[in-house]
Amino acid sequence: MKFHLNFTIPPFEPKINYAHKFLFVGSCFTENIGETMQQYKFNVKINPNGVLYNPASMAVALRRYIDNKTIRENELFYANECWNSWEHHSRFSKTDKQTCLTTINNSISSAHHFIKETDWLFITFGSAFIYKRNDTGELVGNCHKVPQKEFTKQMLTVNEIIDDYKILIQQLKTLNNNLKIIFTISPVRHIREGIIENNRSKARLIEAVHELVKQNDNLFYFPAYELVIDDLRDYRFYNSDLVHPNEQAINYVFEKLMNTIFDDKTKELFEKIKDIVTAKQHRPFNSTTEAYLKFKTAYTERCNQIKKDNPILDLKNEIAWFEKDFTE
Repeated sequence: MKFHLNFTIPPFEPKINYAHKFLFVGSCFTENIGETMQQYKFNVKINPNGVLYNPASMAVALRRYIDNKTIRENELFYANECWNSWEHHSRFSKTDKQTCLTTINNSISSAHHFIKETDWLFITFGSAFIYKRNDTGELVGNCHKVPQKEFTKQMLTVNEIIDDYKILIQQLKTLNNNLKIIFTISPVRHIREGIIENNRSKARLIEAVHELVKQNDNLFYFPAYELVIDDLRDYRFYNSDLVHPNEQAINYVFEKLMNTIFDDKTKELFEKIKDIVTAKQHRPFNSTTEAYLKFKTAYTERCNQIKKDNPILDLKNEIAWFEKDFTE
């Protein structure tokens, strides 16, 4: 009997390697994957606006990075004892207005310089639903717990997403002709919109992305959504909220991603770095034993050898940690 639906993901060409730069934009699921790559020493920038869910808000953010267009002071608003931006996640919200503005604009400037040199842009759509302010009609990326009555909700059409991203993709390619874009759909279930509505929303995102990939070179689709919904297909792979994929699911998707887009040398190096990251998490019962000191010495040597062979990698924190306690 068969209890597991497996499917083949065609390998990507070209492949990813450690010399590349990666920008992740989108839902909290893209942060899960981006943070995993960051943990294993890829050169990664994740969500310079914070988590965003809908394609329209992501497009607004990406255009700010392209143009290095900063937020003006009068674009901030005060709510819940903090200054906020409608385009940014609440992690940018601050009690001091100038601190909020500076933090946001530093992030935009950093993203502008990074995206010009980015090799791979990961865009993860979470929901086709958007919210607009009733008073101005302005699109918001985050409602910041402002009462729902202040907004009008609508669902983007497939054509609205396609038309917006056709223009955006050309703007991105004009800025960085070497840029390659990987689209994913988040397997996070937006059940606050309703079960039926969530499925309609995901269907529109999937259709729009596949049409964009079909029409453009150097655009790819990675089936993160299908891996969780159709391959794993079990609430065991979700957190207790039954909405967010758990660590097992994230690791499973990342493993599939690695096998699809990493070249062989990168896979080999990844395993070496994974070994070091795992070793760094090891905590002995007694840190003064000769065996533990030998363990740390051995891993210090491994780090130095990897760094020698791969100068682009930043292993200074790992080296410092393995050297730590030797004189304490």
